[in-house]
Amino acid sequence: MTVMPPPRHLFAAPSSEDARPHAVVIGSGFGGLAAAVRLGALGYRVTVLERLDQPGGRANVFHQDGHVFDAGPTIVTAPFLLEELWSLCGRRLSDDVTLVPMHPFYRIRFDDGATFAASADPDAMRAEVARLAPADVAGYERFFREAADIYRVGFEKLGAVPFGSVADMLRRLPDLIRMGAHRSVWRHVASCVKDERLRTALSFHPLFIGGNPFSVTCVYSLIAYLERRDGVHFAMGGTHSIVRGLVGLIEGQGNAVRLNADVAGITTRDGRATGVVLADGEAIAADVVVSNADTATTYAKLLKPEARRRWTDGKVGRARQSMGVFLWYFGTDRRWPAVDHHTILLGPRYKGLLTDIFRRKRVAADMSLYLHRPTATDPGLAPPGRDTFYALSPVPNLAGGETWPAERVETYRRMVEKRLEETVLPGLSAHVTTSRVATPVHFRDRYKAWQGAAFGMEPVLTQSAWFRPHNASEDVRGLYIVGAGTHPGAGLPGVLSSAKILDEVVPHASTVR
Repeated sequence: MTVMPPPRHLFAAPSSEDARPHAVVIGSGFGGLAAAVRLGALGYRVTVLERLDQPGGRANVFHQDGHVFDAGPTIVTAPFLLEELWSLCGRRLSDDVTLVPMHPFYRIRFDDGATFAASADPDAMRAEVARLAPADVAGYERFFREAADIYRVGFEKLGAVPFGSVADMLRRLPDLIRMGAHRSVWRHVASCVKDERLRTALSFHPLFIGGNPFSVTCVYSLIAYLERRDGVHFAMGGTHSIVRGLVGLIEGQGNAVRLNADVAGITTRDGRATGVVLADGEAIAADVVVSNADTATTYAKLLKPEARRRWTDGKVGRARQSMGVFLWYFGTDRRWPAVDHHTILLGPRYKGLLTDIFRRKRVAADMSLYLHRPTATDPGLAPPGRDTFYALSPVPNLAGGETWPAERVETYRRMVEKRLEETVLPGLSAHVTTSRVATPVHFRDRYKAWQGAAFGMEPVLTQSAWFRPHNASEDVRGLYIVGAGTHPGAGLPGVLSSAKILDEVVPHASTVR
C-alpha cells in the first residue's frame, strides 16, 4: 500500500471573512483532531495548531530506507468512536480508512516459552485458558462477566460524561463502589483466577494506557472486555491513515490544521481564555481554546501562574505521571512469517519489574516487550521481502533521574535486540538494515511530555474522574482539555471520548457572542 505524505493544503487557514465564532485547538493528536471535528459540528470556525511538521502528535509517521513506521499508537479499539466522527461529517469511516480485524489480537509469550493467544472468539479463548490453566476456566468466565458489568458502567455510562463538580462524582459513587473501584486490576483478576500466567494475561492491559496493573483502579478491567466486544483492529497504511482521514474531515468542514505553529502561551482576560500566542509572537484570538497538549505542560507552561488557582506549579509537580517507553524502530532484510502482528514478550518478573518502573523509577536489567510487526498485515509498509517492526519496552519516566545519554541508549537497544533474538527473532542482529530509537527524553523534547511520560498522568484512583484535570478547565473559563491527561484517560478510546465530552461542556457556536 502506498502511503502519501500530508497534502500541502494543510498549511491553509480558514478565511478571515468566516463569521463563525473561532475555536483554536492546541495540538493535533487524536484528541485534538477529534475535538476539531466536534467543534466544527457545533458550528465553530476551527484552527488546529501543531508545533511539528506533520499532524498526529505522538501518532506521527516516518519513512526510513523504504520502511514506513507509525511512531506511536498501533492498536485500534472501539472503532465506533471513529465512526461517530465520520458520521458528523456525513461520511463513513470506510470512505477513507480500511480497518482490518486482528486474529489473534496479540500473542503473549511467557518467559517459560508458553503462549496465550487473545482473540474475540469465546470458544477459542476458553480453549486457550483450558490449555494454560484448566482449573481456571470457570474463574476466567467470571472475570469476563464482571468486566462486562464494569464496561457498562465505566465506559458506557461514565466514559464520555464530564466530571466537572464534586456532585458529579457523588452521583456516580454508588456505581463505583458496587464494582469495587478501590481494588486494583491485579486484585480483581487474582480474585477470579489462580494461575500466575493467566493472572498476567488478564491484568496487563492498563500498561496500554500507562498504568500499573497493581495500582490502577479495576475500572480499567473494562479494556479486556472492550477488546472482546469490538475487536482489535489495524488501519491499513498504518495508524497515520486515520490521522490523514481526520484532517480531511476538518478541511471538509471549512477548517484547517496549521503545521509548524508552536503555541507559547494561552492568553486570558478576566479569568477567560481569549486566544493563544505563538513562539514567533503571532497572536491568535479565539472564542474557545481547546488544549490537546500534555495537560501538565498546558497548566505549568502555557498558562501564567496568576491564571491558575487549582493547577498550581506545586500541584502539577506533585501529580504522579505515567511510565515512559523505550522504542526501537527497525527494518530487516528478510521476513519473519512466524511472528504475529502483535506480540507481548513477558520477562522473568511481572510485579517486580513494574515496581522498578513505577515506584523505584529504576531502569531494570530485565524487560518485557511489545513487538509490533505491521507488515504481517500490510506488507506494503516495507520494501518487498522485508519486514517493518517496532519494539516497545516500558521504562521509568524522567523523574527517576535517568538522562539517556547516547551510550546508554545503545546499550539498552542491544539489550532489546538480544531479548528478541532469544525469543522470537533468532539471528536478528544479522538482518537489521535500518534503525531508530526513541526514549523518554525524546517524548519530553519532541512532544513536550511532562517528565517524558508517554501517557500523561498515571490513572490511579486519586487521579481519575473528578480528581483528574477536568475537560472544562477549573481555572480558566473558555479553556477545555482533551487527550490523555484529562478524563477519561489515555489510549485511543480514552482520548476520543475526551473530545466527545466537548459536546456536553462547550456551548454551541450559535450561542456565542
